[in-house]
Amino acid sequence: MCFLTRGLVLLLGVLLWAPWRALHGAPLTELSGDQDFQLFLQRNLEFTRKIHGDVAALQRVVCDTLQLCKEDELLLVRQDLDFTQVPLEQCHKRTFQAETCFSQIRAGLRVYHGSLATIQALLPGHAGLVETLQLDMANLSSNIQQQMEDLGLATVTYPSENQDPLPTFSTHFHHQVGGFFILANFQRFLETAYRALRHLASL
Repeated sequence: MCFLTRGLVLLLGVLLWAPWRALHGAPLTELSGDQDFQLFLQRNLEFTRKIHGDVAALQRVVCDTLQLCKEDELLLVRQDLDFTQVPLEQCHKRTFQAETCFSQIRAGLRVYHGSLATIQALLPGHAGLVETLQLDMANLSSNIQQQMEDLGLATVTYPSENQDPLPTFSTHFHHQVGGFFILANFQRFLETAYRALRHLASL
């Protein structure tokens, strides 16, 4: 009886706090048992961690080279900068929808892929690291697209060349601060994407 009661409590908790959407009639709990889907999640959790580490390495270079290290010291300058917001609200637990979450991750990777040109211009001596990061981002986006197609979800195919305009800055200092915040925002984006993938893997 205790075991049954505990099971019912856990089930109610899932129903109340995790209103997951079905994917073409297949609940996420069913997909969670699919070995290919689990392999996709595990591989791309590792991939996301690698990208996160590469971004952190660039942040350390920005700190050491440009002496821009603390976000709270640059908030006033940030108000003068115009950044494209990358939404990931569909990847939060309360409003999670796998199809739109995956689509938002891919769209965000595309935006940041282009924005890294700003970092490359600031740190020409580290162009190799930036290019490796861009390649990893493109591969992660491709992996997600392939998995969405395998699940029968709608996908968007982006052109190979990024068509979005690059951020512009009025001064060289603004350019430096802009690069700092591009990396900081990208880290937050990756952390949200990682949590979404990890939650799917835990179902």
